[in-house]
Amino acid sequence: MNTAAIRPVSKFSVGLTGGIGSGKTKVANAFAERGASVIDTDAVAHSLTSAGGAAMPLIESAFGAAMITPEGALNRARMRETVFSDVKQKTLLESILHPMIRSEVARLSHAARGPYIIYVVPLLAETGHWKFDRIVVVDCDEEQQIQRVTQRDNLPESLIKSIIAQQATRQQRLAMASDVLSNVGAFELLIPEIDRLHKIYCDLSSSNQTEYL
Repeated sequence: MNTAAIRPVSKFSVGLTGGIGSGKTKVANAFAERGASVIDTDAVAHSLTSAGGAAMPLIESAFGAAMITPEGALNRARMRETVFSDVKQKTLLESILHPMIRSEVARLSHAARGPYIIYVVPLLAETGHWKFDRIVVVDCDEEQQIQRVTQRDNLPESLIKSIIAQQATRQQRLAMASDVLSNVGAFELLIPEIDRLHKIYCDLSSSNQTEYL
């Protein structure tokens, strides 16, 4: 995605990423509680593929009625199995969703009122097209990812491992990080570090020394 088209021109921006099951949503919610504006690209995609969502006619046309629930939403379980076993189908889905996500993220960016914006981008390392002032990576090991996703989504371990294999490696994400939140224990242990980063981001935003693209 072309981030120059979706980034705000006057807001300090932080990209938040991590592998599946790393705890990105909890971290993003914690930043939101402290006043940051949070734009979650997964949440945007979910809205687009809910019943009546703007992407649904195109998805049905491309993938067929079997991918649509009786309520008119995306059959997420079936689509997940399809795209993580066939890269062409994954590319097709992305070609439908990414332009729509780009447009909605642009709208949300310009409406944001927090001191800075957290963009939750699960595939930040994979796409390579986003550009932010800082990047925070939520990190944990693969065993924890599998355990959390199994408990959360009740997916088979084989599918979870397939998803992890198609994502960037832990090392690739850490290599691009400005800041790392190590989510390996109780979430409460992250709170002091989230508080520290929130203060840093507020200070950097208020200094207004960053040139935005």
